[in-house]
Amino acid sequence: MFYKTALLGAVSLSLVSSALAQDEQTDETTLDTVIVEGSRLNQTETEIGSSVTIITAEDIDALGFDFAVDAIAAAPGVTVNSNGAFGGQASVRIRGAATGQTLVLIDGIPVNDPTSPSGGFNFARVDTENIERIEVLKGPQSTLWGTDAIGGVVSITTKRPDQGLGGSAFAEYGSFNTFRGGASVGNANDAGDFRLAITGTSSDGVSKADENNGNTEDDAYEALTLSAKGGLNLGGDARLSANVLWTDAEAEFDSFVFGNQGNVGDGDELSETEELSANISLTGSLFEDRLENLLLIGYSDIDRQNFTNGIPSFGATGDRVLYRYQGTLGINETNTLAFGVEREETTSGDEDTSIDGLFALYEWQATDALTLTGGFRVDDHNTFGTETTGRVAAAYNPNVQLTLRASWGQGFKAPTLFQLSGGGFAAPNPNLQPETSEAFDAGIDWRSKDGRFEAGITVFDSDIEDLISFASTGYFNEAQVKTRGIELAGRVVITDWLSVDANYAYIDAEDSNGNPLRRIPEHSGDIRFNIDPNGPFSGNVLVRHNGEEPNSATTEVDSWTRVDVTGSYDLNETVELFGRLENLFDEEYQQILGYGTPDLSGYVGVRLRY
Repeated sequence: MFYKTALLGAVSLSLVSSALAQDEQTDETTLDTVIVEGSRLNQTETEIGSSVTIITAEDIDALGFDFAVDAIAAAPGVTVNSNGAFGGQASVRIRGAATGQTLVLIDGIPVNDPTSPSGGFNFARVDTENIERIEVLKGPQSTLWGTDAIGGVVSITTKRPDQGLGGSAFAEYGSFNTFRGGASVGNANDAGDFRLAITGTSSDGVSKADENNGNTEDDAYEALTLSAKGGLNLGGDARLSANVLWTDAEAEFDSFVFGNQGNVGDGDELSETEELSANISLTGSLFEDRLENLLLIGYSDIDRQNFTNGIPSFGATGDRVLYRYQGTLGINETNTLAFGVEREETTSGDEDTSIDGLFALYEWQATDALTLTGGFRVDDHNTFGTETTGRVAAAYNPNVQLTLRASWGQGFKAPTLFQLSGGGFAAPNPNLQPETSEAFDAGIDWRSKDGRFEAGITVFDSDIEDLISFASTGYFNEAQVKTRGIELAGRVVITDWLSVDANYAYIDAEDSNGNPLRRIPEHSGDIRFNIDPNGPFSGNVLVRHNGEEPNSATTEVDSWTRVDVTGSYDLNETVELFGRLENLFDEEYQQILGYGTPDLSGYVGVRLRY
C-alpha cells in the first residue's frame, strides 16, 4: 500500500501543479524519424538492427480496435489465443515462444501477472483508448529488459498530453448490447502537462463455450479504466513525471465440463480483476547535456477473485516493485553508451522473490550508413544466482531506400513463484532451473524512391532450453524447443486514396521430440485495404487469416479467415461518426478448442474533439 499511495500522491501533485501553470507553449516539435523506445538507446527503426513492429494510435483508430490484443495480432510472427470474446483469457506468443515468455511493459513498467502459473499477461482487459503506440520487439530481449523477455517484448505507451487545453469524448453501441464510452482532458505548457481519461465497457457478451456446441448462455463483461499522466518541468531539462493506469473488470466465463469439446460448457463462473500500473520518474542531464539520467520507481499489482455459483472459488493477489536508474552518455557524435541498474521485487500471496540487474549497451555509428549495437546484462536472482545475457545487432543503410539488418541475442526467464511452490499440486522441485534462449534474425527492408512501395523480409531461428513444463509429479525442465521461420511485410500506394498493406508469417515450432508446439499456426497473415479519398470519409477493410493449429497430440483447431470493415465520417473539425462490421462473412471459427467467437456483428459511434 505504501508504494501505491506514494505513486498516486505524486501523480496528483504533478497534475494539480501542471493545471495551475499559466504560460502557454507555442513551439511545435515534429519528429522526422520513428524512435523505438524499447531499444533503451532511442534508436530509430533503421538503426536498431533487430525486428520490431510499431502500431500507432492512428493504426488502432483506423481499424476500430477496442482491445489491444486485436491490434497486436497485426504484427507478423505474433499468435493470439483467446478463450472467448469479451474478457476471455487472451495470450500473445511471439515467434512460437510461450505467453509467459513475452515480457509486457506499460510505460516501461513490467506488468506480467506474478500470480499466473507461467507469469503471462492477460491482454483481454487492455482498452485501446489510452494507447499512444505499441512496440513489438521480436526475439530475446533480456539484455535490454531482464527476465521474461525470452520470446520478445510488447511495450505499450499510453497517450501523452497535447499542446494547449483540450480533450475528447466518445460513445459507441453495437451487437450483444455492447456499450463503450469515455472522455479525456489534458493540457501542456511551459510549466508542465497533464492528461486524465476514463473509459468504460459493458456488454452482454457471447457464450465463452462455443454456442455451436449447444452452449446458449451469454457471458457478460464490464470494465472501467482510469488513466492519469502528468509532469512538471523543473528548469533546464529536468522533469518530474508520473503515470497511473487502473482497470477494474468483471467477466463471466464457463465451466470445466469433461467430455465436451475442449472440456468446456455453460456454467455460472465469474472473475473480478483489479489491475494497476504506475510509475514516478525524474529525468535530467549533466555535463553539458552529454549524460542523460533517469531515476524511476514503478509499481504494478493485480487482485483476482473467481466465483462459482456466487461462491468464492479462487483468489490471488500479487505485485511488482521496480527501481531503475539509467544513464545515457553521448561520448561523441558516433558513440553512445547506456548503462544502468535495476531491482525488481515480486510478491504473490505470501511468497516473494527479488532480482538485481546491471546492464550496459553501446551504439557505434561506424559510418553514416552503418550502426553497430552491442550489450550485456548481469542479473542476480535471490534463488538461482547469476545469469548473464548478451546482444549484438547491426543495421546498414547504404541509401534511403534500403536497410539491411541482423541481430543475435540471449534471453532468460526465472521460474515463477507458482512454479517454485509446486503449484499446490506437487512438492517443489529443488532442481528447477531458469529457461534460457538464444536467437538470430536477419532482414532486408526496401522503400521505393517515390514512397509508393515498401517491402521487408525477415528470417529467424530460435532455441529455448530448459523449458518448464508440468506433469503429475510437478514442474520440471524439458530439453529444448526450437522455432524458425520467415516474416514478410509490404505496402503499396495504388492511388492517392487507396493503399494496401500485407504481412505473412511462417513459423516452424517443435519440441525436443520433434512434435509441433500447441497453438502455433504455421501460416498466418493480414491484408489491409486503406481507403482515404482526401475528404470527410475514410475506411478500411481487414482480411485476417490464421492457419491450422495443433491443440494436442490428437486434436487441432481449424484454420480461419475473417473480414472486418471500418469507416468514419467527419461531420466537421470536432465531430466524427464511425462504425465497423466485424466478421463480415459470419465465419465460424475458434482460437482455442471448444471456445467460440462472435458471429457477424456491428458497432456505431460518435466522437467529439474539443
